[in-house]
Amino acid sequence: MLILSTRVGAIRVKLAAAAALLVVLAPPAGAADPPEWTRPAAPFHVIGPIDYVGTEGLGSYLIHTRAGSILIDAPMAENVAALERNIAARDKLRNVKLILLSHAHFDHAGGLAALKKATGARLVVGAADKQAVETGTPPGEVDYGVIRFPAAPVDRGIRDGETVTLGGVTLTAVATPGHTPGCTSWRMRVVDRGTPRDILFACSITVAGNRLVGNRAYPGIVGDFRHSFDRLAAIKADIVLPFHTVAAELRERAGRGALVDATALPKLVQNARTAFAADLAKQEQAAK
Repeated sequence: MLILSTRVGAIRVKLAAAAALLVVLAPPAGAADPPEWTRPAAPFHVIGPIDYVGTEGLGSYLIHTRAGSILIDAPMAENVAALERNIAARDKLRNVKLILLSHAHFDHAGGLAALKKATGARLVVGAADKQAVETGTPPGEVDYGVIRFPAAPVDRGIRDGETVTLGGVTLTAVATPGHTPGCTSWRMRVVDRGTPRDILFACSITVAGNRLVGNRAYPGIVGDFRHSFDRLAAIKADIVLPFHTVAAELRERAGRGALVDATALPKLVQNARTAFAADLAKQEQAAK
């Protein structure tokens, strides 16, 4: 039997994940959903064919191609109307042909069902998160209970190194499991004023409440986290685009051409490794 949880514990750990990307400050203990998660933000151009269409605190990106648009993440069911307005301000809803997902948690996948219905787009998610998306039940075991989201039919479960292409634009799936079994980062290359830039839409690599010891639903979680750290450490990214963000800060950096930072991904990985080791040691000690 699933035990439905309030969102309080989930918020605390998800905000800790966001801190690794230096994007969101945690609210006081016991707070409800951070207001920035559902606070509308005007859409804006990021770089190349990429627009930001998310809320003030949760990222969603629209990538334009000559054959339509690609949407990455549909954060929270409560945000669907705002997301639709933002998408419509940059393109027609019916021009969204593909929806990609970072991972199967309510604050990233909660709007998938509604946006898939509104656009008729094909939905592509990490293969190991496919069942979670189709049932609306997040995978694995966490210390804050179960927070469900509207289930959405998946058109394709994608694996590490596989690609999606639309209108001459290709994104490559980078399997970064741990946070969820199917957590998927996405790579693409854009040309910015004549210079090629490697972009990484980064799925979370933080523990964020996951049970690392005795996780019966996800027994390989520790090995998956370690694999993901190594996988990302081997990747070169000029620009890292997060899904927990402060939209105003991202807009400001994009506006002055200050998105490029080749040190961002190595720092992110190192911080996550350190936090993971500490969390694992703590959970192992508690289990003795």
